[in-house]
Amino acid sequence: MDYQLSINWPEFLATYWQKKPVVIKQGFTDFVDPITPDELAGLAMENETDSRLVSQNNDKWHVSHGPFESFDHLGETHWSLLVQAVDHWHSPSAALMQPFRALPDWRMDDLMVSFSVPGGGVGPHLDQYDVFIIQGSGRRRWRVGNNVHIKQHCPHPDLLQVEPFDAIIDEVLAPGDIIYIPPGFPHDGYSLENALNYSVGFRAPSGKELLSSFADYALANDIGTHRYSDPQLQMRENPADILPAETEAVRDMMLALIREPQQFNQWFGEFISQSRHELDVAPPEPPYQPDEILDALQQGDTLSRLGGLRVLMSGDGVFINGESLHCAHPQALHALANKTLLIASDFADALEDPAFLSQLAGLINSGYWYFSDEQ
Repeated sequence: MDYQLSINWPEFLATYWQKKPVVIKQGFTDFVDPITPDELAGLAMENETDSRLVSQNNDKWHVSHGPFESFDHLGETHWSLLVQAVDHWHSPSAALMQPFRALPDWRMDDLMVSFSVPGGGVGPHLDQYDVFIIQGSGRRRWRVGNNVHIKQHCPHPDLLQVEPFDAIIDEVLAPGDIIYIPPGFPHDGYSLENALNYSVGFRAPSGKELLSSFADYALANDIGTHRYSDPQLQMRENPADILPAETEAVRDMMLALIREPQQFNQWFGEFISQSRHELDVAPPEPPYQPDEILDALQQGDTLSRLGGLRVLMSGDGVFINGESLHCAHPQALHALANKTLLIASDFADALEDPAFLSQLAGLINSGYWYFSDEQ
């Protein structure tokens, strides 16, 4: 389904993005759920998906993680089933991500889908990333507080919640309504009836995550082998002293690694193009030969991108699931990065280049793109 989102993006970015929460009434008009509760339950039974059940009974919280074998033991109130990265496994749900591509692809993460019965929710909490929560079938009440210091606690080892807060937003959302919540704003949503919700989350890596990844990249690529030197070594009164100039020299030596643009851009492209969740990769059997791909495209077949595959551009290259792709055909690279459906004309003259056809065959045989009937 082609979902049309009624957001004035320049106005939204200037007024709300990472500034304050907002309810967007009928962000999607005539909203139709892309998935059913039964289909969501089926995904939660698969080993590859990341799912959990959150329930509350007599003020006690319970959390269990999938895969699940049955849901027959659940009652009619106060529980929620949540499945991460549904866009990786369910094509109709992946269509919900498309309208949000007005924002940069590298900042987007995944689509989490939840089904909740009356009273179901995960309790008051806050997130460290931006999220758009789309109301599907049913109704859900949302309370959002201000971005102030608030105590957190764990009513269950797998559940981090916050203390009660005063609401600056208190709304009941109907199908097609959207609530946007920036990082750090406490919020609490619970269903008034059986309800589906779709959370479009955004990636916000921490400093320690970035430094750890860059250190791994430096080790793997044998960079940063230059050793500290001090040809102007100074005498000092106390041999135990580390002089400020020496501390600064060490810091400069470390920063020089990060400031080197080619290595830094290569690392960041590889790092940020990797999915945090498993992909539904199914390489074709037998593998395609380059001439078979050319024939299929020339006959009008369409290439579809695998759901959840991260394809990003940086400089003159494209990064695909942690690997870089370079070629002499910028239009083809641009099409690979920016279009989820590809036809022959998108590649222009690149299809005449055997080297590019070989690269394209490698991507298809990795399961990253596949032929479909969509146009």
